[in-house]
Amino acid sequence: MTHTKRIAVIGAGAWGTALALQAARAGAHVTLWARNPAALSAGRVMPRLPGFALPETITVTDALPRQADLMLLACPMQHLRAVGSTLLPCAPMIACCKGIEQATGLMPLQVLGEVFPHSVLGVLSGPNFAHEIAAGLPAAAVLASSDRAQARRLADLLTTPAFRLYASDDPTGVQLGGAAKNVVAIAAGATMGAKLGENARAGLITRAIAELARLSHALGGKVETLSGLAGIGDLLLTCTGAASRNYRLGLAVGQGMPAREAAAALEGVAEGMATAPALHLLAQAHGVSTPVIATVASLLAGEIDMTQAARALLARPVGHEFA
Repeated sequence: MTHTKRIAVIGAGAWGTALALQAARAGAHVTLWARNPAALSAGRVMPRLPGFALPETITVTDALPRQADLMLLACPMQHLRAVGSTLLPCAPMIACCKGIEQATGLMPLQVLGEVFPHSVLGVLSGPNFAHEIAAGLPAAAVLASSDRAQARRLADLLTTPAFRLYASDDPTGVQLGGAAKNVVAIAAGATMGAKLGENARAGLITRAIAELARLSHALGGKVETLSGLAGIGDLLLTCTGAASRNYRLGLAVGQGMPAREAAAALEGVAEGMATAPALHLLAQAHGVSTPVIATVASLLAGEIDMTQAARALLARPVGHEFA
């Protein structure tokens, strides 16, 4: 008798609901943990992802899972530690959030490693908008763990022909790409909001990749990871796609709206708000120059305005591209 795989998804926001739909599409029985399971409508639609009815193979509950083959943590990064501390380590845990814990400067797997020091851990990242994953449109992502064979086994639990989930043994690079893309997306949106042009946005994104390569190397990650799905792939989507909350936040800031006001107007969390200062501090701690990240952190903190931000970046010395 074939065992039906059981996948638990922690967090019933748009991303968690989309992952639950993908897991069901991959043949799993899915438990979707929600703080308020009563929010599921009579048509089996979650409010944060309207238009997508959940199949009967997805159970929505507020009871935390006690048995699973895989656990996907899709809560916001700043809530990961608190949510994780309520869970039982009953399955391999995959962080599906992106960012850096503001209070500690730790990335998702470092946080989970403190909470679950003996558990199998991994991280899932890539250029994925929730509504497109929910619709079953073609997409690709990467699942990273320190053990490549283990990463492949875990990725196989979610992979379908339309959702190509690649394996990686560079969780550091994958987490860094996932965190930084939100910060760079704010910068890209601000560039467009201030009407600095498409050329400026392309140049800014490219120079940001150089910053991330330096930081990844300093943290022990692989520079080549940033040329993959968790790096350039996610940057391309988040820095150009209108569905990106971080891009829309930057767009509003570039048009002159205060950052906190712009963030409050969004539906959902723009992780780049918390990640920018944390990432800047992380780079400083490792002696890595990250002018784009530093400028975004100052802009969001209200220390500089958009004119000063552009002037600061454009006044930097021009040296050799790959020096």
